[in-house]
Amino acid sequence: MPTKFPLQPLLDLANTRMDEAARRLGELIASERGVQQKLELLQRYRAEYGERFREAARGGIDLNAMRNYSAFLGRLDEAIEVQRRAVEESHQHTTQGQQQWIAQRSKVRAFDTLAHRHQNTLARVALRQEQRATDEHAARRFREKNEDTER
Repeated sequence: MPTKFPLQPLLDLANTRMDEAARRLGELIASERGVQQKLELLQRYRAEYGERFREAARGGIDLNAMRNYSAFLGRLDEAIEVQRRAVEESHQHTTQGQQQWIAQRSKVRAFDTLAHRHQNTLARVALRQEQRATDEHAARRFREKNEDTER
């Protein structure tokens, strides 16, 4: 029986792929956070600008300023909607990255289980060989002792 685990190259490859999936997942999580923070920044800016518009309207503004405020708020609303979609897409990518990492981790665990079984089998074989050698040695000593007593 070979002492080296025959599937070791596959275990190594699975570990490499799991590490890569973990690295990629980390990047996806960081990206999702960044996209979410940008959305929150746009929403805060929209709230602040909307408040400025309301204050200006209370104080009385001309029609041109009102149009400018309204147009800019509309552009902010569009940017917020685009950013919401980016957050959703980023979240989907992160979810896919998590699934890929879980799949790779499962492969590693499966190969790892096989490697442990292989090592346990090797240990049992070695134990049997050692027991056989011990038994043979004891039998030889017994025979030698009996031969000495017969003389």
